[in-house]
Amino acid sequence: MKLSKRLETIASFVPEGSRVADIGTDHGYIPIHLVQEGKAKYAIAMDVREGPLLRARAHIQEAGLQTQVEVRLSDGLLKLGQNEADCVVIAGMGGELMIHIMEGGRNLWEGIPYWVLSPHSDLDKVRRFLEEQEFFIKQETMIKEEGKYYSVMGVSRKTKACQKEEREISYRYGKGLLESKDPVLKEYLKKEEEQLEQIIKGLSMSGTEAAVRRMEELKLELAYNKEAQDAMR
Repeated sequence: MKLSKRLETIASFVPEGSRVADIGTDHGYIPIHLVQEGKAKYAIAMDVREGPLLRARAHIQEAGLQTQVEVRLSDGLLKLGQNEADCVVIAGMGGELMIHIMEGGRNLWEGIPYWVLSPHSDLDKVRRFLEEQEFFIKQETMIKEEGKYYSVMGVSRKTKACQKEEREISYRYGKGLLESKDPVLKEYLKKEEEQLEQIIKGLSMSGTEAAVRRMEELKLELAYNKEAQDAMR
């Protein structure tokens, strides 16, 4: 099965030999790919809606993987049992929903050694949540696909050796991405800088109090952006 660049990157973060639960599986492409490639022994394709599960079930049957990929209706992690999976994939959704899903499966945290997360928004909120709940981002990358930017994180529970994040830009842009001087993040930061400067310029022509307040907020965003770019030089 040929995956998109985004899904292929997500799948590449799954450790070899995993038992995987894919939350919000949609078409079931990631579980099918992982089993076909021999990277996962077994996978559970989970979704809160019947429609995507029907599509996933059809694709699983086409691939002849009914005994290795299970389809399960579930609101997030609620129907995942203890010790059923040692890697959970949560991708293709906003950051706040991702946090909600993880909080709903709090009882499973200690039994799942690895998580692969790819939030489409609110990355700073996800990173803060992980920090506060004693998760550690072991690896992170950023990709660009069809003009959009996506981050993929490999996450584990913290050990005593993990140090606390201290800088705001680490939450906003990812400590690992900054330290590795990720080229896609560099491109993203430059584009964001240009967009912020354009918006600020437009707001400066308006004399309303709302425009002034918004301009101050965006100037702070721009300052963090420039700090991140400086850190990558």
